Amino acid sequence: MTDPGQDTAEQQRQQPARPAERDPAGPGISGARATGLIVTLVLGGLTALPPLSMDMYLPALPEVTGALHSPAATVQLTLTACLMGMALGQLVVGPMSDKWGRRRPLLAGMVVYVLATAACALAPTTGLLIGCRLVQGLAGAAGIVIARAVVRDLYDGVAMARFFSTLMLISGVAPVVAPLIGGQILRLTDWRGVFVVLTAVGVLLTLAVWRFLHETLPPEKRQAGGLGAALRTMGALLADRVFTGYMLAGGFAFAALFAYISASPFVVQDIYGASPQTFSLLFGLNSVGLVLVGQINGKVLVGRVSLDKALTVGLTVIALAAAALLLMASGVFGKAGLAPIAGGLFVLMSAMGLAMPNTNAQALMRSRDAAGSASALLGTSTFLLGALVSPLVGIAGEGTAVPMATVQLVCALAAIVSFLALCRPWQRRD
Repeated sequence: MTDPGQDTAEQQRQQPARPAERDPAGPGISGARATGLIVTLVLGGLTALPPLSMDMYLPALPEVTGALHSPAATVQLTLTACLMGMALGQLVVGPMSDKWGRRRPLLAGMVVYVLATAACALAPTTGLLIGCRLVQGLAGAAGIVIARAVVRDLYDGVAMARFFSTLMLISGVAPVVAPLIGGQILRLTDWRGVFVVLTAVGVLLTLAVWRFLHETLPPEKRQAGGLGAALRTMGALLADRVFTGYMLAGGFAFAALFAYISASPFVVQDIYGASPQTFSLLFGLNSVGLVLVGQINGKVLVGRVSLDKALTVGLTVIALAAAALLLMASGVFGKAGLAPIAGGLFVLMSAMGLAMPNTNAQALMRSRDAAGSASALLGTSTFLLGALVSPLVGIAGEGTAVPMATVQLVCALAAIVSFLALCRPWQRRD
C-alpha cells in the first residue's frame, strides 16, 4: 500500500499505462493497440454485470409480486439479496485474486453465476428466489472486483481515471438497454424469461473471459499468506484515512443511486402511472446521462481539472437534485407530475458520472500492491450501503416518493461529509 501521505498530484502525473507482465501460464496482455479494445470490452462486460442483473429485472417487479403472491416489500428483498451477495462476495474474491491471480477466481465465479441465474428462472417461491439471487450476487462479485483490480494492474494515475470513464461508457450501455430488453421480454413471456436471458448473457461473458482475458498479476507480485494476511492488508487500507474517505464517499453516492434503482419501478409505474415500456425508456435516458457525463469527465476534465474538484461538483449536484426531488414529492410546489420528477432523477443520475469513476480512481491510487483487497473494500462498502437503503425506500408505503427522495438526500449529504472530513482535499495538492 502506498504511503497515505504520498502526494496525489505526483501519482496523477503518471499518465502512461503500465502493460501487465507476462504470465508463464499463458500469453500476457502487452500493447494496448494489440489487445486493448478486446480487453476493454471484456472488462466493460464484467462491470456491466450489476446493472444487467438488477435493471433487466426491474420492469418485472410488479409482476413478480402478483405471480408469487408476495407484497412489494418482500419482492424488493430479491434486489437486496443480490446486492448483499455482491457486497460480501467481493470480500472473499478480492484477496483470493491477490493471492492466486485474477483469472482462476474470475472463471470460477462466472460459472457459479450462470448456474445461480438459471436457478432464479426456476424458483417457485419468493423465498427460493431470494436465496438464488443471493448466490447469484455472491458469484457475480468476482466480475466486479476483479475487473477493477485488472485496471489497477494495467494503469496508474490519470490514465486509470480515464480508463474508468471508458469502462463507464461500455458498462453504461447495460442500464440503457437492460430495462428496454426487460420490458420487451415481458411482452413475450413472464418474469422468468428475464433470468433465462441473463443466463445466456452470463454464458457468453464466461466464454469471453476464458478466451480473451489473460492473467495480469504475475506470480512474483502476488500476496502470500492466508486469511490473516488478507485481514491485515484490509486493516491497513482502512487505517488510511484518505482511502476510507473516498470509499465512503463512493459508497454513499451509490446508495443514493440504488435508492432510485430500488424505488423507481413503483414510483414511476404505480404512483405516476407509466407503463413498463415507458419506465424502461426513462431509465435508459437517465443511464445515457450518466454515461455522457462520465465521458466528459474522462475525455475533457481529467488532466485539466483535479479529480477532487470534479468529484466535489458531482456530489454537490447529486445533493441538490435529491433536495429538489424531496420538495417536489412533498408537494411544496404543488402536485408534481411525472415530467419534473423524471427531470430531477435525470440530473441525479447524470452527476454519478462525476462521482463514481473519480472515487474509484482516487481510492485505488492509494493501493498499488493490494489492488484486489482495495477493490473488494470499495465494492463491498458500495453494495452493502446500497442493500441497506433498499428496504427504506418503501417504508412509508407504495403511494409516495418521499421516502426515496429522503434516502437519496441523506446519502448524498453523508457522501459530502465523508469526502470533506476524511479526504480533506484542501490539504493535498491536486
